[in-house]
Amino acid sequence: MSDFGEAIGTAVEGGLFAKAVGGSAKSDTPLEKGHFAEGQCLNCGTELLGAHCHECGQKAHLHRTLGAFMHDLLHGALHFEGRTWRTLPKLFFKPGELTRRYIDGERARFVSPMALFLFSIFLMFAIFQFAGISTPTNLGNEQTDEVVAQAREQIGTMQDRRDELAASIESGTLSESELASAERRLTELDEQIEAVAAAQQVPVLRDLIKEDEASGEEVVGGIPVQTDEEGNTTIPLSVDGDTKMNVGTSGVEWIDAALQKWRTNPTLMLYKLQTNFYKFSWLLIPLSIPFVWLLFFWKRRFRAYDHAIFVTYSLSFMSLLILTITLMGLAGAHEAILFFSSVLIPPIHIYKHLRGAYGLSRFSAFWRLLILTVFILVVLTIFLQLLLLIGAL
Repeated sequence: MSDFGEAIGTAVEGGLFAKAVGGSAKSDTPLEKGHFAEGQCLNCGTELLGAHCHECGQKAHLHRTLGAFMHDLLHGALHFEGRTWRTLPKLFFKPGELTRRYIDGERARFVSPMALFLFSIFLMFAIFQFAGISTPTNLGNEQTDEVVAQAREQIGTMQDRRDELAASIESGTLSESELASAERRLTELDEQIEAVAAAQQVPVLRDLIKEDEASGEEVVGGIPVQTDEEGNTTIPLSVDGDTKMNVGTSGVEWIDAALQKWRTNPTLMLYKLQTNFYKFSWLLIPLSIPFVWLLFFWKRRFRAYDHAIFVTYSLSFMSLLILTITLMGLAGAHEAILFFSSVLIPPIHIYKHLRGAYGLSRFSAFWRLLILTVFILVVLTIFLQLLLLIGAL
């Protein structure tokens, strides 16, 4: 909730700031029914000839009402205006026409693709935060080295007691009453170890890798740590072994250093991955443009600018679609509806977008859709790898 409030506050503050620096009306200009009855532009003094000043572009007949203020607030915070209602229906149902008309010069009629993309990302982030949808992290109070060291020492002591207790149980020298008591104590120790490890973000549990005296294997809480011939390690993250993490090696020093950060504190890295997605989502645009260009590189009438508009409007739609499906799920929509919406709507939209934006035949749009589907998977993989790298730096 704090992130949501901060995001809304920042947006509103930006709208108010824009209003404040955008020029103020002269207080001594007469008012008629809530708006200024000016004959000259209140910004530069030029004689007014139409709805806007032909010298500086400011609107004529500025309003001075609470309704006008609320309009400026909504417009500044959420870009809430007539162009939005002309753009969104086109984006949803006629994306190709929207893209082509924007490329051909109809800029004032529609919201620009970059503005729409940033708005959709912001809206998705705000609603996800409001709904409590986030990565499975629990980063409460910031850990200090001293706290972490104390937690590790505490878990180490409990682990030693557990190992001694488990050895006495397996020895077969205990009576029935002693055996029952020992097993109860063993269960209690497992729960305590799990609780302390969870409170300290679980990574501390992996520092307790020990070598089992009987088998010579490395174990965590009696569960073996498995390492294959290529050096890939599977480490149990919980005493019961249900949660595991697979970490490999690359042989490249700086990459392995980044992987070590994932081994050390995966919850922090997941949190950074989530926040970096919102910060660097724009990277999807330059990553996607070369792949779309490959579909038309022999058609010289289509330039990189055309592909950039196509990609940005398409990403805006996909962001809004993800948001819509998420809200449908939270509202209790049937899983079948959510599944088919996720699977069918994206390719249909891309197909219509390709046909309309580039003037393609059904066959040309279809085979490009198939190749573009593969390209999308490649772009998402590259984007994810970049986020992992950025988060580890």
